Amino acid sequence: METQHKKIVKVKIDGHEIETERGTPILKLAQKLGIKIPTLCHWDFLEPYGACRVCTVEAVRGKRRKMVTACNYPAQDGEQIFTDNEAVRENRKLILEMLLARCSEVPIIQDLAREYGVEETRFEKLYQGCIGCGLCVRVCNEVVGAHCLGWSGRGVEREVSVPFSTDTSKCIGCGACALVCPTGYITIEPVWNEIGQPREFFLGPQAAVYIPTYQAVPKVPVIDKDSCIHFKTGECKVCEQVCEPKAINHLQEDVIEEIEVGQILVATGFELFDSKKMVQYGYGALDNVYSGIEMEHMLNASGPTGGKIMLKNGKEPRAIGIIHCVGSRDENHHAYCSRVCCMYALKFAHLIKDRSPAEVYQFYIDMRAFGKGYEEFYSRILDEGVNIIRGKVGEVVKAGWSKQDEGIMLIRCEDTLIKKFREIPVDMVVLCNALSPNSDTDDVRRMFSMSCSPGGFYLEKHPKLDPVATSTDGVYIAGCCQGPKDIPDSVAQASAAAARILAYICKGQVQIEPITGYIDPELCSGCRLCTAVCPYNAITYLKEKKISEVNDALCKGCGTCGAMCPSGAAYQRHYRDSQIIAELEGMLVRQGTE
Repeated sequence: METQHKKIVKVKIDGHEIETERGTPILKLAQKLGIKIPTLCHWDFLEPYGACRVCTVEAVRGKRRKMVTACNYPAQDGEQIFTDNEAVRENRKLILEMLLARCSEVPIIQDLAREYGVEETRFEKLYQGCIGCGLCVRVCNEVVGAHCLGWSGRGVEREVSVPFSTDTSKCIGCGACALVCPTGYITIEPVWNEIGQPREFFLGPQAAVYIPTYQAVPKVPVIDKDSCIHFKTGECKVCEQVCEPKAINHLQEDVIEEIEVGQILVATGFELFDSKKMVQYGYGALDNVYSGIEMEHMLNASGPTGGKIMLKNGKEPRAIGIIHCVGSRDENHHAYCSRVCCMYALKFAHLIKDRSPAEVYQFYIDMRAFGKGYEEFYSRILDEGVNIIRGKVGEVVKAGWSKQDEGIMLIRCEDTLIKKFREIPVDMVVLCNALSPNSDTDDVRRMFSMSCSPGGFYLEKHPKLDPVATSTDGVYIAGCCQGPKDIPDSVAQASAAAARILAYICKGQVQIEPITGYIDPELCSGCRLCTAVCPYNAITYLKEKKISEVNDALCKGCGTCGAMCPSGAAYQRHYRDSQIIAELEGMLVRQGTE
């Protein structure tokens, strides 16, 4: 019975009684009860309208029986719904037979037809892929708001098309139409056909809401404005509808916060060398040439191939070449050694030999196995049958022998051990990129008055006696921003820096240098010459007062500001001219008395 307020109704579905709000679709109630009703044209974020009719069920009220579509039929009080009786199955058989005639090669329709015992159709086969459900048109217009799909023709000639069958300028490439298409007739080409493209280094569309990396801290999703449909058309907001905590806010903007701290640990990391700068290796121009991080993602069990080693066409490679020192130990790019390349290249070789029968070739200049257990691992790789070639690689080119060898590449290199030039045919190439300083290194260096090494990494105060501090008190460095290093070394350096910071925190108060610079506000003209020359970034310009001021905690008392100040406003405490003259007079008087 209906309640007093006429809002709650009772319905029986296959004998299961359920209470719900009046108007709730039968399909939604069946899903709550765990009852499966097949459907093709239903999508949770579009108003259902029963185009495919595969979800037909029988509604019984008293002596009245009728066939209705479960996706858009509202629950009626006291009604009984049968989702799989004989009448329903016969009705679905006829619907599936007609769909099978229209789309006889579509797997999902073939599977549904077999499930209901329909092996063949009595109607003429059309071999189409579209069932005419209109989901793609509706999602493009109602959710995405791009309005680039519509209907053309009438009756049996009716089909989905773009305006005038030619204009696709409104398409934003979001892929929503392909996502909702129940038959898979709409695809995004060629990006979605490529296999092995890592999420962090995608070559095409990806979800606009995603977790940046699997190790992200905090591990929460972010919205990429460049990919988000809402920021392109002002529509969609499907993510807001499905987010139960209501944590998504499309109006949120970046906020710059100012936080007062006593010490700073700079751990800005590194950037991978761009392999496209070395055009001879074919990165970005030849298929199946991967950077080290892309190969790492492919080998990951949670990666795009589930840890399987595949070419972009889905086949297994027969030979793989791993090239060391791409961008490092190179006078044209970085002269330094990146330290980590040799060992992760050996790790790749080990995993490849473990998971595939492919031949593996390592092209190296010098093998740097310096860490604990590294030399033993190198010996293990040699025992596993990895081909080790000492010498630089000249270039990677297409083989081009015949159509059967399409996709094969030639690695042209020198082999210094046998004193010959060689050409090695491979299906896949992995480039071990150099570790480069971040592009904003110079901006951060100026902000904290740090120095940089010739390679562009931050310079420590002393390489042996103080490897984590910088020339600026209270500013420490750790990790690859100080120089290329592996994870154990990064952790060790970060621990040392944290210990130094904690030591000062435990003290509470710290004694500072008594002899510091001072700027007399009465004499300062605000020329800011002292700010420019201060090597410790200890002088700031006060815009309100139009004078400069010394931060005693940062000042080292070098006296550079006093020497530069044209008005004599800057000087060192305890070393003013009058004080020095008074000391000299005192010494001379004392000597004269004696």
